[in-house]
Amino acid sequence: MSAAERTGGSVSAAERTGVVALPAGFRVTLDRGTREVAPGVWTGGSPARVVRLSRAGRAVWRRLSDGPVDSPAAGTLARRLTDAGLVHPCPPAASAGAADVTIVVPVRDRAALLGRCLAALDGSYPVLVVDDGSRAPAAVAAVAAAHGARVVRRPANGGPSAARNTGLDHVTTELVAFVDSDCVPGPGWIDRLAGHFADPLVAAVAPRVTALAGQTVAGRYARVAGSLDMGGHPARVAPNTRVSYVPTAALVARRCALRDVARPSGVFDPAMPVGEDVDLVWRLHAGGWRIRYDPAVQVGHHEPTTWSALLARRLRYGTSAAPLAVRHPRYIPALVLDPWPALTVLALLTRRPVAAGAAFALSVLTTSRTLRAHALPTSGVLRVRATAVTNTWLGVGRYATRYATPLLLAPLLAGGRARRGRRAAAASLLLGPPLAGWATRRPAVDPIRFAAVALTEDMAYGAGVWAGCVHHRTATPLRPAVVWPRGQAVPRRVRRP
Repeated sequence: MSAAERTGGSVSAAERTGVVALPAGFRVTLDRGTREVAPGVWTGGSPARVVRLSRAGRAVWRRLSDGPVDSPAAGTLARRLTDAGLVHPCPPAASAGAADVTIVVPVRDRAALLGRCLAALDGSYPVLVVDDGSRAPAAVAAVAAAHGARVVRRPANGGPSAARNTGLDHVTTELVAFVDSDCVPGPGWIDRLAGHFADPLVAAVAPRVTALAGQTVAGRYARVAGSLDMGGHPARVAPNTRVSYVPTAALVARRCALRDVARPSGVFDPAMPVGEDVDLVWRLHAGGWRIRYDPAVQVGHHEPTTWSALLARRLRYGTSAAPLAVRHPRYIPALVLDPWPALTVLALLTRRPVAAGAAFALSVLTTSRTLRAHALPTSGVLRVRATAVTNTWLGVGRYATRYATPLLLAPLLAGGRARRGRRAAAASLLLGPPLAGWATRRPAVDPIRFAAVALTEDMAYGAGVWAGCVHHRTATPLRPAVVWPRGQAVPRRVRRP
């Protein structure tokens, strides 16, 4: 029996690192960034790459693009393309209520929010509430009993990691769904995510976590820029990609995969009060498992409605960067730079237009030459490299805002006509990212207040990162990484197996 035919995720580590065909019945859909630049030649994915299909591969793709996986060749091609991020799997529909799953809800007090969460779960699956040392345990127990949920009480507060580990100790089903007590899942959310587990390599699937917030400025900002919202496009979740992690505020996982990557302290690391979900996702990835993000399924999440609460949470999130860097040093660069766009931006910021033009021209020429060497079309190179320069400028601006705000404020506060150029450069780095975010999202907040919240939020996160670095004695989360874009130009050939 092949790995794709097994149930329950009984796939060895060797098989997970190989090419296991996507099971029959799955369909695939193109990623929004995938482009066919020549017959059988595609660009896209995350990180970006070029994939060239052989003639046999193109014949398989023609069948796969119009129907489900129906052969080992189609399954193998679908696996390679989904792993590259060029396409995304669409699992067959799961029967309502048929998944073998237990829902674990960690909570500490917040009985009213817990009641709202349990009411939304609608009793379709068994629910285990883990009371993590509540100061008013009777209120939590009463709410759980009113909704038919079982309660396991921890004698002392240990944080979300310890609470989830305790819940896992009482779960015997194939799947476990983690839901925070301040979440409001939509109807049938587990059934819609459970179909992904027909793929034996899938360890976890996350829905889109959207903000439930009031009409304050902070609330309206959170609805369009929530830190738990990974966006509206599906993705394979992996470090250093467009969606590098997913939160466990709402997550469905395969229990045997969680056991596979568990540490002596448990599946979740109790030493990490924040960032424990990122740590788990990256351990699953390192173990060869697949993690999917499916934004077609949405779960609401209670968000702060005041600036102070919003900034306090961002500060707390920032403290997770250092312990994550200690555990996963290759997965957490503060900024990834493509050398040629970085040189172009540096020259523009220092008012050297000739040098900027030369760096940009060399970027276009080297990319075009590499593409021609592999018989690939060069149309669109100018636009792609210009976009890279824009993204680099925005990335450098956000990096400087988070970790070096005084360096941006100094030229803005300095006087003298000779310093106008420096003030303009600093202002472009400081205001460019939030204003670009406002223009993209068009939130119900004016650009000035949106930029103010975004800037203070970034500064709060950066302060948390600095605090974590001092505490853990590491500078890894602050170091940019320079990566030559070889993967963007060198094609990878996919043949029929």
